[in-house]
Amino acid sequence: MRKEDLHKLMGLIEEAKKIDDIITLHKTMDNSSFMVSQYEAKKTKLISDLIDELVSPAIQSPQSFSLIKQIIIKFYPHAETTMRSDEGIKQLAACI
Repeated sequence: MRKEDLHKLMGLIEEAKKIDDIITLHKTMDNSSFMVSQYEAKKTKLISDLIDELVSPAIQSPQSFSLIKQIIIKFYPHAETTMRSDEGIKQLAACI
């Protein structure tokens, strides 16, 4: 992996961590679900960008796929219990 790619990916991870901290702060300090939802949308976009980079032809590998799994576990630890009901996603999960 090129140093430029590594620094870009590390920057995305650091930004996602900061946003995660802001989400936690807003959840504990106020009842504004609007602010939390705004930051969660921003975090989702960052994680999506990060995953897109990791699956790009220049970087993709079994190790990058494993890293994607670690990222999802880190930033969405309760994803399975808080998932919106999407039958298509449920069907895909059942196929696995």
